[in-house]
Amino acid sequence: MRRHRRTKIVATLGPASATPSAVRELFEAGADVFRLNFSHGTHEQHAERVRWIREIERDFDHPVGILMDLQGPKLRVGAIEGGEAELEAGRAFRLDLSPEPGNGQRAPLPHPEVFEAIEEGTELLIDDGKIRLAVRERGPDHAIAEILFGGRLSDRKGVNIPRAVLPISALTEKDRRDLDFALTLGVDWIGLSFVQRPDDVAQARKIVGGRAAVMAKLEKPAAIECLDEILALSDGVMVARGDLGVELPPEDVPSIQKQVVRRCREAGKPVVVATQMLESMIAAPAPTRAEASDVATAVYDGADAVMLSAETAAGNYPLQAVSMMNRIVARVERDETYRAIVDAVHPDPERTAPDAISAAAARVAETVRAAAIVTFTTSGSTALRASRERPTVPIVTLTALRSTARYLSVAWGVHCVISPEVKDFAEMVDIARDRAVEAGFAEAGQRLVITAGVPFGTPGATNILHIAWIGP
Repeated sequence: MRRHRRTKIVATLGPASATPSAVRELFEAGADVFRLNFSHGTHEQHAERVRWIREIERDFDHPVGILMDLQGPKLRVGAIEGGEAELEAGRAFRLDLSPEPGNGQRAPLPHPEVFEAIEEGTELLIDDGKIRLAVRERGPDHAIAEILFGGRLSDRKGVNIPRAVLPISALTEKDRRDLDFALTLGVDWIGLSFVQRPDDVAQARKIVGGRAAVMAKLEKPAAIECLDEILALSDGVMVARGDLGVELPPEDVPSIQKQVVRRCREAGKPVVVATQMLESMIAAPAPTRAEASDVATAVYDGADAVMLSAETAAGNYPLQAVSMMNRIVARVERDETYRAIVDAVHPDPERTAPDAISAAAARVAETVRAAAIVTFTTSGSTALRASRERPTVPIVTLTALRSTARYLSVAWGVHCVISPEVKDFAEMVDIARDRAVEAGFAEAGQRLVITAGVPFGTPGATNILHIAWIGP
């Protein structure tokens, strides 16, 4: 099951893709990783979807990654009398802890930590910023705000507080239950929502205990301010532009996206660009030209993966959305300027033997016009180093661990093949030749550049570079 592109596609499952055949079609259309959004759906529904994905993996003999996305501490107003109320600009509006239904003058906000964090002048954004309030007075259990921009407020709308660092954990009690359940299902990535500080990632890592990789979702301005520390503790990062675009001025989001992608490439950590990429395809069979350009920009920047959310989870055209994203990515990667743009921001290798070998492999493969780079890995670090170099040839990664292959499904350019453990150098070369040919990446008369670590099976010990010829 070879993909003829390097950038990966993440597709979210939901009511629009809630059958085994629908999930299979999304995989065949180009989905490399499936996202399970635990903000919606029951544990039973998610478990069923995991079974479908694993069946696809067995049928196609191709590792498929699963990203479970925690809901996180989403702030919401409470109930509104009659279901909705009209807020008029210029008027006063009260937020408090009372459970009484709200109206046009007040609303319940059942989050005491908010009243600890806000101060006079703090802006509150409701319903993705459609309604904007400015705090004029606050107490331990309430706030009086001025309505800057009014509108219709309905039950349970989300609340964002730009620039405020709230005294709450990124893991709610619901998240902890969901996380325990997801780990029993064997998911590969944990999406940690509303990260504010490095401690949020450290806390999640402690609970996960190495049973899955942790992906920090960047949705809060506070997280951008300590990006390097968060990146150091994370296995990967998601630029979640939905909430980030609410809490920051829209004109800031594109530059932050580029900054995050660049920093992740430098660190060799997978980065996913997400949210509203083909938003109009929720209701239409084709995207706008601006959306196609948005996907293309992420690919030109060198992102490891691009993600579809509501387009495949709740939209009318989930299959068409994945097919379109697949076509856009493939077209960009064929563009003669793509390579120049990707290479323009090329991270320097770290001063280590594994990084030196990986950097050399990319250059050697280009010089000898190799068909592919073949990496042997146990932990995935060798493959990620190869991916970090963004080589001009495919990366075929051989591993005996299916969990490692699934983890690498989000990494740029990496095609994983399950292979037996290697015992010696000669066997390594033979297996590399055989698997590269079987997977359709090479043929007789071509060369391969092979990297591995000796002693075999030692994580992170990349110290061999070998050029192999594929005989007739």
